Amino acid sequence: MATPPSLRIESLKIALDAAEIGQHPVEVHGALVGLICGGVDQTGDLWIKPLFDLMNDGQPLPAPLHQLVCELFQDSVARLSDFDFGFMPLLPEEEESLSHRVEALSLWTQSFLTGIAIIQPKLNKASAEVREVIKDLADIAQVEFDVTDDEESETAYIELLEFVRIAAILCYSEFGPEPSHEESDDPAVIH
Repeated sequence: MATPPSLRIESLKIALDAAEIGQHPVEVHGALVGLICGGVDQTGDLWIKPLFDLMNDGQPLPAPLHQLVCELFQDSVARLSDFDFGFMPLLPEEEESLSHRVEALSLWTQSFLTGIAIIQPKLNKASAEVREVIKDLADIAQVEFDVTDDEESETAYIELLEFVRIAAILCYSEFGPEPSHEESDDPAVIH
């Protein structure tokens, strides 16, 4: 599933700048995905307050940015809940310098960790696998920005990006909503 143009970094950056919010689009997406992967209720708008707390000191967002963030939320939920949609962190394209992409990945990961920590009070009671992944993500969030644009560094970046992507999916599978079962599997349903 292709990312709609309205949900690309450039569109989000324009909306954030217009609202005079000093967040980078990757930080917004990282925090939003952290909230989703931490188990925030996806059926209502309970995710809005913690995100606004992170983005804008709890203040409401201007209507165009609010709408864009809601679309980003729905898109992220769809991509995380259906493996076929191909979840991917919102990061700069490969035309950008490697050091810029590494910095963006670090920012995304820091924001993801903040989002998941805010919404998931039982993070320290997660499975051993998720606790290990969280520890590894904390290391990735501290990665150095000064990298050379060579094939080896590019390969290392791609491996880190894939690790972050799978880590988010793993957290979502642990803390996200339980998979829905068919009606016929529910013994309380009378046919």
